Amino acid sequence: MAEKRLLTEFGMGSSLRRQDYTGAAIRAVKDALWHNSINLAELFDKDKSDMRITVEVAVQQPDKIDTASIAEVFPYGQVTVLPVRGGLDVPRPDGNPTVMANVAISVALDLGDAA
Repeated sequence: MAEKRLLTEFGMGSSLRRQDYTGAAIRAVKDALWHNSINLAELFDKDKSDMRITVEVAVQQPDKIDTASIAEVFPYGQVTVLPVRGGLDVPRPDGNPTVMANVAISVALDLGDAA
C-alpha cells in the first residue's frame, strides 16, 4: 500500500463556560472543515470512503475527549482521532476555565504505484 498524505487542515474551537473538551474539539474540527471544499477522493478517482482521516486533538485534558463523538462529525472516510496534551485552559474569575482546543486534520489516500 502506498498511502500518501495529501492534505492537512487546522482549526481552533472553544468551550467558554462548560469546560467541555469534546465540544471545543468538535468546534475546532468544524472550523477546519467548514472553510473549504476539497474533493480529494474524486481528484484521484477514489471513493470518499477510501480517505484515511487522522484528527489530532490538542487539549489540556486529553482523557476527557470523546473520540467517537468527534469522529461522527465526518460524513465519510476512515477516521482516527488522537487526543494529545495541548490547547489552552484560560482562567476565569469564577474558577471555571475557558477551554481551547486545536486540531490538525490530515487526509491520506492509497495511491498505489502513483505515490
